[in-house]
Amino acid sequence: MDLNRRDLGLAHGVSVGAVAMFVKDETLNGQLFAQDHGAAFIDISSAAFELGPQAAVFSERPQSAPVLLASNWLAGTSTFAALDLASSFDRIDSILVSALLDDQDIGGGAAEADYVRQTQAGPSGLLRKNGRFIWVSGKDAAGTFEAVDGRSFDAQAFGNLDVLSLSAATDAQDIVFQFAVGETSSRRRGERFSHEILVEIGGTSQDGRRTHARRAIVHPDGQAPMTALGVSLAIEDMLGLRTGKKLAPGLYLPHAVVDPTRAVNLLREIGVTIDDKWHHSDGFEAIRSEKLVP
Repeated sequence: MDLNRRDLGLAHGVSVGAVAMFVKDETLNGQLFAQDHGAAFIDISSAAFELGPQAAVFSERPQSAPVLLASNWLAGTSTFAALDLASSFDRIDSILVSALLDDQDIGGGAAEADYVRQTQAGPSGLLRKNGRFIWVSGKDAAGTFEAVDGRSFDAQAFGNLDVLSLSAATDAQDIVFQFAVGETSSRRRGERFSHEILVEIGGTSQDGRRTHARRAIVHPDGQAPMTALGVSLAIEDMLGLRTGKKLAPGLYLPHAVVDPTRAVNLLREIGVTIDDKWHHSDGFEAIRSEKLVP
């Protein structure tokens, strides 16, 4: 494909069901092409500060095609994991999502360009604090988290779309997504790199107790399989391949298209380990570990 051409260099009259853009399309010709053909469009490479041009292009023809802004971490994986965990709460006050990307798992040239652009062109991170959306940088964007093996990592708030999805879905007043690049727990043990996502939620459980939950998600093969699953599930539901009903034209975030609990169940099927720890105000603690091997 030629992203410099509105027809992407494809044959005239080609039939297209969906366009999934895995690289940053600075021309937006991929989205324009999808809208020209009434095809579902999925983008996974834009930070929150880059959404203006896409929203403007969509607004010109809002009834032409469904447009999914899926630039959450790993095409929605972190959001799905958080919202599935959140379903056990009656009220959610705070959500902290931390990702550990192995420094050997950055990806190819396009992925590296995304990383550089999103951390340097837009150095501020987006978070929600006391109900307000705030752009932060420097020490205000700094944080820490504990990896699966207990090591502490310095992290940085990131301006991806997780904060937008989690805020829209839960209305939690405090939401932060942060990430660090370093040696994952598996590689430190002498194995190959993995990918770790840690979700922490504070609020009130459905039986009225103050509750803090922590979920650890690990894939032994790094970030690529989870990204691929997120895009595949989005295509499946946007085209109605599972339900028989295509997604109506509109502007969407991943949690409005893909059911989070179904996504988490399928993550387990592709080899993800999910460990949950619950701490309640009355001192009760619970631990659950689940892994399904395909």
